[in-house]
Amino acid sequence: MALENLISISFTEEELTQLDSHLLGIRQILTGKTVNLTPDQRRQYGRIANQNKLIVDKAKNYMEQHPDWIPRFVDKSEFDRDYTARQQVENRVQLLESLSTQLVDTKTLLDHDNYNNALSFYRMLRFLAGENEPGAKSVYEDMKVLFSKSSPVLAQEENDIEQ
Repeated sequence: MALENLISISFTEEELTQLDSHLLGIRQILTGKTVNLTPDQRRQYGRIANQNKLIVDKAKNYMEQHPDWIPRFVDKSEFDRDYTARQQVENRVQLLESLSTQLVDTKTLLDHDNYNNALSFYRMLRFLAGENEPGAKSVYEDMKVLFSKSSPVLAQEENDIEQ
């Protein structure tokens, strides 16, 4: 019985070169403009929730209407730059998160296909080693150590065969 192949894709060298070039371009544009927070800093600053975005939007709107009400210690120009940059970043984050999810999901299916095919190969190797196929036993023994802890099903199959 053939295994179900969940996904089949390939990239040309030209596509990979273009993809890498575009990713490098993104990295270069972001250099010096983005930060990496520590986990503690992420907890400290948190993320602005939708309700708080509405507060920021409303405050900005009222600041525009009533500039004389803005406290002297608030730098309105900096507020406006931060506000604009935040919108610009958010739009790109949403696109990048979508692309990242697509790549991760695609990789998940590719990993699934590869792992199941590797298991089929290993099971065939085990059979061939049992049939004394020349060279099969050493390859089987080499691979066997990889399955003893990582795959409870295969480890149990191994125990059943050895008993």
